[in-house]
Amino acid sequence: MSMSGSSDNEERVFNPQRFSLARRRRGLKKTELAEAVGVDPKSIMNYEAGQEPGTETMRRLCAVLKFPEMFFFGDDIEEIDTSTVSFRSMARMTAAQQAEACGQGSMCIYLNDWFSKRFAMPGAAIPDVRHATPEAAAAIVRTEWGLGVQPISNMIHLLESKGVRIYSLSVKAREVDAFSMWKGGTPFVMLNVQKSSEHSRFDAAHELAHLVLHRDGSPVGKEAESEANQFASAFLMPEADLRAYARPNPGITALIQWKKRWRVSLAALNYRMHQLGMTTDHHYRSLCIQISRMGGRTREIEGLPREQSLLLDKMLRMLASDNVTRAQIARDLSVTTAELDEMMFGLTMTAHEGKRIGEPIRTKNRLPRLALVN
Repeated sequence: MSMSGSSDNEERVFNPQRFSLARRRRGLKKTELAEAVGVDPKSIMNYEAGQEPGTETMRRLCAVLKFPEMFFFGDDIEEIDTSTVSFRSMARMTAAQQAEACGQGSMCIYLNDWFSKRFAMPGAAIPDVRHATPEAAAAIVRTEWGLGVQPISNMIHLLESKGVRIYSLSVKAREVDAFSMWKGGTPFVMLNVQKSSEHSRFDAAHELAHLVLHRDGSPVGKEAESEANQFASAFLMPEADLRAYARPNPGITALIQWKKRWRVSLAALNYRMHQLGMTTDHHYRSLCIQISRMGGRTREIEGLPREQSLLLDKMLRMLASDNVTRAQIARDLSVTTAELDEMMFGLTMTAHEGKRIGEPIRTKNRLPRLALVN
């Protein structure tokens, strides 16, 4: 497979758009970057206006921003418009956290474009249920996807099989759970890998809600987030299956066992049962107190293994079998291998050494056969 890196003989032109993106990707204000590099804040403004930094300043900028120098001399990278992204904890997020998340999301799209030139990836098969209630929408999507009411074994694999591109966010702020968007007819979901597996599964279902319910951008804010939470709860824990399997007003031990069936958090299962009238107000509050005392506010009790991307895993295997290394991909994109890892769930390319990439995969949601694009 041929790689499409730039020739060393091509004239280098400093790109201020890439420089600004790199700063926001690291969650730095102009003043913070200036202090870290040891320059006047006006210098950072000048660089973002098009002035090329000097050799020594560029070296320090690369060290702070953690991008190779060549990154700042490529073509523009398509960026995510923060106004089109709905964050679940918008009120608690700083502007820098939003910019950092969208900055990494833009880098994920940049990486996805690289993959799309080399692989025929699954097309989008996302139902349009914008006029349905969240509960009804969840049932419609399950029906159209042939899921019935059985628990979903792996949310990431399911969404990828329907054409959703899923990448990981390394943003460490707890306020940043996930976000989704449509780009050129392709749905994207970015998941924060700092969360528990149960939390990430709910986030994935929550973002699916935005893709199927709010594609036209309405409603927004708290109403949209409430609808997405209702959809996610109904999608992961269908009422028919919950009533058939769980008994009313359970003890905490039973709740812990049942959460493993639907692969959700204790808090989410407790809330869903109460929402469906399967627990009284008093019993619901009692379970909330018990979950809190067991540490459920800060960690998931008897947590499940983290889900990872099947699509990325397959593409990395095929690249590795063609002797394309992780370092080659990083050079082609003018990024570090660490940046790649942060976008791809930490998957590594070791298939050519006879080892597996990522965690063992066992899923019913198989991807269509991938093909290399010549």
